[in-house]
Amino acid sequence: MQRFVEGDRVRIDIPDLDDPDHEDYHNRVGEIVDTHKDDAGRTTGDERDSLVYIVGFDDNTVHKFRWRDLRPAPQE
Repeated sequence: MQRFVEGDRVRIDIPDLDDPDHEDYHNRVGEIVDTHKDDAGRTTGDERDSLVYIVGFDDNTVHKFRWRDLRPAPQE
């Protein structure tokens, strides 16, 4: 099941202070610009883990996230 689709605005939610992406991405808002599939779901037993969301930010950077790190962005 795909939780987000291309064009959706999302907020990055990485509350773990020890996560290397926390400082750079936690609470940032971006847009889903693409998705990719891999076989991570086979390892974890959760097929949602096989979908990688590519998120673009206003500063023209992009980063890859799993579903666990994404929340719907607040309405502007």
